[in-house]
Amino acid sequence: MAHSSMPPANPPYPVGLTGGIGSGKSTVADLFAAHGVVLIDADALAHQITTPGGLAIDAIRAAFGEQALTPAGAMDRDRMRALVFTDNTAKARLEAILHPMIREESNRQYLAATSPYVLFVVPLLFESRDWKTRMRRTLLVDCPEEEQIRRVQQRSGLATEQIRAIIAKQMARAQRRELADDIIDNGGDGSNLAREVAGFHHHYLELAQQAAQSVS
Repeated sequence: MAHSSMPPANPPYPVGLTGGIGSGKSTVADLFAAHGVVLIDADALAHQITTPGGLAIDAIRAAFGEQALTPAGAMDRDRMRALVFTDNTAKARLEAILHPMIREESNRQYLAATSPYVLFVVPLLFESRDWKTRMRRTLLVDCPEEEQIRRVQQRSGLATEQIRAIIAKQMARAQRRELADDIIDNGGDGSNLAREVAGFHHHYLELAQQAAQSVS
């Protein structure tokens, strides 16, 4: 579906927020939102288009059959997660359905945003060339693996082996740290998080202002 609206003369400065499972991305994103920053959350968009009646449901049904859906008509996330975790072909087919829809909706929200910079929350930012090339700056939320495991167990009850398997499928922590422009270390009790986010917020406002001046 094409959009006829022209992009704004000065689109917001795009910053990508990423991190491994259990690193605390959502907490950090909420702290940025408290400063009035527009968030565009890739996982939330994926959820939105796979709810009953969502944009992706017909294509998912056609590609994977009724067993890919819950009785209510949403994508069966547990079943599909298990399938794509073990079957790369299924993973590619699902991504071919979801990614263009997520990209289009994220672009629509980005161009409608009024904050000087926009924070794209993307778990697999560095794994996706498409997402990575759209960002002017990247911020990694990082913590030790044992802390990731503890947090995920606390919120989901998954077994340690399952969490380790998920972590093993994601990019190595050291590689993420090397690729990121900025890093928030979130391995402690979180008492410094708000202050760190405030610092980065002012930094990104400055970068956004510089970028706007350079094209004006």
